[in-house]
Order: sequence, then C-alpha cells, then structure tokens
Amino acid sequence: MSHAASSSEPDNLRRLARIAAALPEADRVDVPGWDGEPTFRVRGKVFLFASPSGTSIYVKLPHPEAEALVAGDDAVTPMRYGLGRHGWIQARLPTDADAERWQEIAEWIRTSYTLVAPKKLARLLDQAPGSTPPG
Repeated sequence: MSHAASSSEPDNLRRLARIAAALPEADRVDVPGWDGEPTFRVRGKVFLFASPSGTSIYVKLPHPEAEALVAGDDAVTPMRYGLGRHGWIQARLPTDADAERWQEIAEWIRTSYTLVAPKKLARLLDQAPGSTPPG
C-alpha cells in the first residue's frame, strides 16, 4: 500500500521520506508482509528500504563505494540475503545523527535512486539546479 509520511512517525523516517519524495516518480510502499517496513520505489523498483523507526536504511551503491564504506564506517555493513555482493549496504542511522551524516545519507539515497531508476529519470537529477552527479 502506498503511504505518505505522517507526523506520528519517528523523525528519522519522516526525514528519509522527505529525501525520497523529492526524487522523480518516487513512491513509498509499506510492505505488510515485512511488518509494514517502508520501501521507496521508482516505477516499482526499490531504491531504499528503511526500518519502521528509520534507524536502519538499505541502499544500493556502486561496488567500489559500497566496499569502501563497509571497510571504513562502523555503521555500514553489506546487506544480507546476498544483496551485499550487488552493492547493497545497510547503514545504522542514530536518532541524533548530525547534519553531515544526513547529507551523506541523502547522497546515498540519490545514488541508489540513479542506479535503480530508468536512465531517463536518473538523468533528471543531473539536470536539477544545484545537483551534483552521484558516486
């Protein structure tokens, strides 16, 4: 079921939803079979998984970037179920994360989107004012 962020949700999840909602044709789908876990999709393809609390996220990154993060950031691990070998990472996101970490999270979400979205939509991010190419 599609879902809009509500004021009763944890702050982290609301922030993640705002970041994802700014991307072309992004849609939130909460998965009942996963205890309502929020996913963010573009044309049906997931580019961001989040825990219901917003304290864990899962995104897809280019392999070299994913490997570097796993090696150098204690809050980042490869995603389970074999998805880690495809560049998917899990990152813990504390409720008191600072602005720098949120900027990093936003960049990871944009990068994941560009890797999953149809090329036509991904190119729209490169054309947006003030945007920088991901990766």
